[in-house]
Amino acid sequence: MFQPREGSRTLTGRRAVVVGAGPGGLAVALLLAREGVQVTLVEREAEVGGRTRTMTAPGGYRFDIGPTFFLYPRILADIFASVGERLEDHVRLERLDPLYHLVFEGGGEIRASSDMDRLEAEIARIAPADARNVRRYLADNRAKLAAFRPVLEQAFDSLRSLASPAMLRALPLLRPHATVDRDLARYFADPRVRLAFSFQTKYLGMSPFRCPSLFTILSFLEYEHGVFHPVGGCGAVSEAMAGLARRLGVDIRLGTSVDRVLFENERAVGIEAGSERIMADAVVVNGDFAKVVREIVPERHRPRWRDAKLDKARLSCSTFMLYLGLEGRMPEALGHHTILLAEDYRRNIAEISGGILPMQPSLYVQHAGYTDGGMAPPGHTSLYVLVPVPNLRAGIDWDAVRPVYRRLVLDRLRLLGLPDIESRIRYERIVDPTQWRDDFAVNEGATFNLSHDLGQMLYFRPHNRFGRGLYLVGGGTHPGSGLPVIYEGARITARLLMEDLAREPRPAPSSLAPLEVAPGGEVP
Repeated sequence: MFQPREGSRTLTGRRAVVVGAGPGGLAVALLLAREGVQVTLVEREAEVGGRTRTMTAPGGYRFDIGPTFFLYPRILADIFASVGERLEDHVRLERLDPLYHLVFEGGGEIRASSDMDRLEAEIARIAPADARNVRRYLADNRAKLAAFRPVLEQAFDSLRSLASPAMLRALPLLRPHATVDRDLARYFADPRVRLAFSFQTKYLGMSPFRCPSLFTILSFLEYEHGVFHPVGGCGAVSEAMAGLARRLGVDIRLGTSVDRVLFENERAVGIEAGSERIMADAVVVNGDFAKVVREIVPERHRPRWRDAKLDKARLSCSTFMLYLGLEGRMPEALGHHTILLAEDYRRNIAEISGGILPMQPSLYVQHAGYTDGGMAPPGHTSLYVLVPVPNLRAGIDWDAVRPVYRRLVLDRLRLLGLPDIESRIRYERIVDPTQWRDDFAVNEGATFNLSHDLGQMLYFRPHNRFGRGLYLVGGGTHPGSGLPVIYEGARITARLLMEDLAREPRPAPSSLAPLEVAPGGEVP
């Protein structure tokens, strides 16, 4: 029988319901359960993980659906440690070297490495002068991350938080009005080298020519702390978290859709899921913010994020995906991660931002079998291909475009030494922006959530404490998108929730029957 951690007795018996078993929802459930909170985790899919799960396709091909690697696993390891477990006892993480292979369509390539001597040698092959500045870039961003980490760890639920001591200490290093590309120009003259340290803004669905300079820390994290492949796929991490959550007493209910959050006297008191009410002291929503919150939280309970504001929110780009099960093996030169950067990368990015479907796109290929033989049957290959494209606000007719774009993407794989893909395909799945919206509940198919511009960061992003008894976690709330950032957000959300419960002790509401829900989701 699980016993709450010593010192957590004030929360024993309190109840929370978490909507969505994505990375953030799983992390919050773990952190709350360890403190004695009775947690019910409700997930509409038949599996946990949200987009951070691994699917097995006919023929035994395995694919990560969304994220394909783990960056900066320290935060996840801290979460496991906080519940008395070691991450390495649950998941095997393989550190990749090279991190990825960058292929510049205009000429040149870099096999990026965490080994500084090798990285400098790779860069020196195309830009000798820039190679001399790699260590200065790393040192400056090491200081930037150290200064900004306390900012990422704090909640931003009032304007005063923008003047917190941590924020004031970090400001001199942030250069808030510079972009990632402009900041990198202080170190690297060759645009290809700048791309090697800036394409990571795509993890946020943003352009390095518009993304705030803070996010030069993304590539720093890769080079300093490594890029990791979880053996079995990224879904192995989600499954491990779910297994541990169950051991801690979390009630995980799969295949259960939530219709609405219930409120009583302006406070969230539970959820309605079909014919059932699940009542609680607190509700945590983990899902694509602009879509899920609009659907299950009545507008009157989100005054700062009404529908009209959601309609105007700046969104990230989307992605066009090919999940390909191939007969035969890949060329030895195709590593675990390969990125083709379009010859005119700036135009490629501008087209996406402007709602134009690029016809000379950049693309990313994951060949997980390079590291993990369990991702495809013997003698076969699972290939994951991602192409950044505009979200659905662009009005592209994907039913008409889909087959043409598929052909274009397969043709561009020839540039990576893959000329005979078509004849070897034994399994294929396409996910375009319409599927991200319809199959994965992603608002406007914007796979990286709300844009991370200065007007939608920190205090100006949806708050972790969203209302009385109502909390958010995930890429749409502070601190933002990306697995390590979402896990940090889970720690913020769990901490706020527990502080609130400790301050406002009251018995959890009991389930009510028969089901009666007033208009707007109010409990009568």
